[in-house]
Amino acid sequence: MNSPIDPTLWTCSAYEVARLDALHRLELLDTPPSEAFDRITRMAAQLFNLPIAAVSLTDSDRQWFKSKVGVEHDAIPRMRAPCATVADTAGVLVVPDLLEDEHFRDSGLAEGGIRFYAGAPLNTSEGYCLGAMCVLGTEPRQVTAAESQALQDLATMVMAQIELQHALGRIDPVSGLPNRNQFIGDFTDIELAGQAGDMRLAALVSLASPQELSDAQRVMGAGCLDDMVRDAMPQLRLAGAGKIYHVGTTQFAFFAPPGISLETFCSQLQSWLDVRASHGRARFLTTTTVGIAPFTIGQTEGLDLLRNMHSAAHDGLAAERCVRVFSSEHDAILQRRFWLVNAFGAALAGRDQLHLVYQPKVMLKDGACASVEALLRWTHPEIGAISPGEFIPVIEGTSLARATTEWVLTAAMRQMAAWRHDGVALQVAVNVSAVNLEEPDFCDRVMQLLRRHGLPPSSLAIELTESALMRNPKVAQATLERLARAGVQLAIDDFGTGYSSLSYLQSLPANVVKIDQSFMRNLAHDERRRALVGTMIKLSHDLGHKVVAEGVETVEVEDFLRAAGCDEVQGYLHARPLAPNALAEWLAGRAG
Repeated sequence: MNSPIDPTLWTCSAYEVARLDALHRLELLDTPPSEAFDRITRMAAQLFNLPIAAVSLTDSDRQWFKSKVGVEHDAIPRMRAPCATVADTAGVLVVPDLLEDEHFRDSGLAEGGIRFYAGAPLNTSEGYCLGAMCVLGTEPRQVTAAESQALQDLATMVMAQIELQHALGRIDPVSGLPNRNQFIGDFTDIELAGQAGDMRLAALVSLASPQELSDAQRVMGAGCLDDMVRDAMPQLRLAGAGKIYHVGTTQFAFFAPPGISLETFCSQLQSWLDVRASHGRARFLTTTTVGIAPFTIGQTEGLDLLRNMHSAAHDGLAAERCVRVFSSEHDAILQRRFWLVNAFGAALAGRDQLHLVYQPKVMLKDGACASVEALLRWTHPEIGAISPGEFIPVIEGTSLARATTEWVLTAAMRQMAAWRHDGVALQVAVNVSAVNLEEPDFCDRVMQLLRRHGLPPSSLAIELTESALMRNPKVAQATLERLARAGVQLAIDDFGTGYSSLSYLQSLPANVVKIDQSFMRNLAHDERRRALVGTMIKLSHDLGHKVVAEGVETVEVEDFLRAAGCDEVQGYLHARPLAPNALAEWLAGRAG
């Protein structure tokens, strides 16, 4: 028998680390019994006429039995187990009598009545031994050369079954093509075979956009996606794609031939897309795009390459020509947006990153301030202040929009209640998004917050943009009518930059129209702009709305607005957005 390896080397051997990695990647440990393995184990017990046989896998600290005959336990300790020696030596091990063997005498097997052991290694094609195909008996015995060969043949059969099952995890059942796992494996091989620093290209073909896939599945069922995949496969082969990988529901990836230029590769794929667009059966229902990603040997991870290709293919949906090359600059923007969402979620859950500032609205008639607009600010503990112009549009498109509005409303009403306790009755305006208007319980939550803080509904103004109103007009109308009936004030924000539809302006129960700050730029010297703003003010008044002009920064602009009949102004001419204490000082200064 081969000399056993010292068990103290198990944790420090580089081979052992690689061997365990190979074992775990097969995902066999702790899986249910399998008839395919049990059949081989029964055959081993019958062939040797022994009561015990097992397929034993050697983990870091145990022998786990994938298949067993005559064994009660699912696992035994690895220490001094004969199968562990097989894994260490990757060779056949025969112990004619365990009681007579100085190494295995105290293994515990002999104490259980086991006297004989024979095991053949389960070797992978890379040379790692996963464990043993073993047989055991209660009487000492020898093994003939024929029996030793038979045991090795059985071990080979076990490994063939293992590799077959592993291969099934690398083949897509619909297309029969290698899947994403195989793509990653082959990418690793390319990395190992290539020269560090060499540039290669890979492409991902997406047969349809996510919305198109959803629509097709809703109308025709999941089978239509399978048909789409099968129809595309011959076309992909005609494109000269080489080995094709099925990496998503309707997505395929492949590597470009070494040495091909990016320009040539793009041209080839665009030509293929043009042919597909003119002959494909699904060309009227779907949009096929191609994302190309360069990668450098030794500097790119396989999953990152897939992500880059997917990102480029998605960008192709908005392009005139549907082949797009991955852009690191655009990716940086996407990564920033993703970071913003995750970091903002943590900010909402915390207590010290978010705060409100308040910008006064000044009445042009007498210079008084009876209302302010609450504006959300975010100071990240590491990045510092993050512009609301950057994070608010991102958050409004996510599931965080509801929680954000809830946070702002709660903080604004808490501050209103504190001001009223100090004798300052200010109306506070809060911005809400289209998502909020579509929430069935939005009105109920607003009224509940007002009652909790002891505030009259008229103390709160809800500001919403024209685009938010038009996203789902009927639902928005119903929500706003409920708020208006309850006494909450309503304002149309950024008026003039969206749809500016007179039909919705006259039908919505709004109290205020806020002219967007973009109309204030050069207003003092632009006659056409002055005429437009004057018309907007008159129109809003004719429909019964109060008018607030945003972004007023100069006396000349304010004088024109006063002459045109504007009711209130908001802007740096009077005050920047202020913290509550600073606003109190500003109000006191004006009163004095």
